[in-house]
Amino acid sequence: MITFYFIKPGFKKSGLTRRFSLTFALKAICLLLLFITVDNLTAAANTRTATPADTLADSALMKKRLINRAFDYIYEQNLRVSEGGNDYFNKIKTQLTADLAPNFVLFSTPKSRFFFVFTPRVKIRLLASHGAPVKSPSFMPGGTVYFRVNEDTYNPKFFSFGYSHHSNGVRGPSLNPDGSFNRDSGKFTTNFYTLTYYSGKRFDKKDLIINRYDNLGLEVHAGLFNLGLSEGLKDHYGFIRINGSRMYNFAKAYTDPIDKNKKVYQNWQRIRFDFTYIVDKYDNYSTFDFKKRLNVSLKYYYQFPFMPDAALMVGGGYRGQDDYNQFFEDSYGYVTIGFATSLSFHTHK
Repeated sequence: MITFYFIKPGFKKSGLTRRFSLTFALKAICLLLLFITVDNLTAAANTRTATPADTLADSALMKKRLINRAFDYIYEQNLRVSEGGNDYFNKIKTQLTADLAPNFVLFSTPKSRFFFVFTPRVKIRLLASHGAPVKSPSFMPGGTVYFRVNEDTYNPKFFSFGYSHHSNGVRGPSLNPDGSFNRDSGKFTTNFYTLTYYSGKRFDKKDLIINRYDNLGLEVHAGLFNLGLSEGLKDHYGFIRINGSRMYNFAKAYTDPIDKNKKVYQNWQRIRFDFTYIVDKYDNYSTFDFKKRLNVSLKYYYQFPFMPDAALMVGGGYRGQDDYNQFFEDSYGYVTIGFATSLSFHTHK
């Protein structure tokens, strides 16, 4: 039992009082230490110790998420880029051409192997004629989902599935009275689906990273089933196409301009080869009529160190069937010069 003594103000503490104060302080300290000890024991009892199985599960989950994130960067490298400049030797002369493809990544997380991007693509040609008109641009919005099928980030393999709409935003009759296509004010519409397989390989060299990507895919237009197409396209437009490409992307190490002891990797050069071949029957062209069925291009990009998200572009190719809406009947070779930019030119730490 603890007995309390009250001391009146002005009186000196007696020996008994001093002994009581010391005894009370010691008891309080002991009680405090006992409480801390019991509390720590209780907390320890309620804490579950990680077992080896838990550690392995956490490690596997972290590895999976790191792989998913690395593949997200790989998907970005394979996104369409935006280009602006001019094409030369076209059938119809132009002052400026642009293929604008902003990429809106709507789903990308290390928790999933899937990646979804929406691309409201627009192709524009500024004609070299009086008033420099822009004759019915090609509107080509679409969405694409990517998903990996392996876990090797140095030899990635993945698929993409996409849907796109292609129209020129014009409401006039698609055909002239004589049955020819109305290029001036005729409506053009088609919808198509793509399924593409990708494989890649990464090479690490001193101060240089080289990524190579190949893809091969199938493009099917709804017009094959008489759906979603403007008048006159049936039997005159390619509804089944084989698409493919090979790309080399070079990232070079530069000295960090702020910290001279560090190096940063930045995209440096890119080479891309693309082809499309129309395989279904149209306009009575033979299966091996390359002049009317083959579209092919080769482009080279050079990114200066002071261009963090743009690159100089030069290239050329051949269009067996022009991809510019109502001008699809044209076939010609061309040279292109300009600049390119896109999310796919970004680099990540």
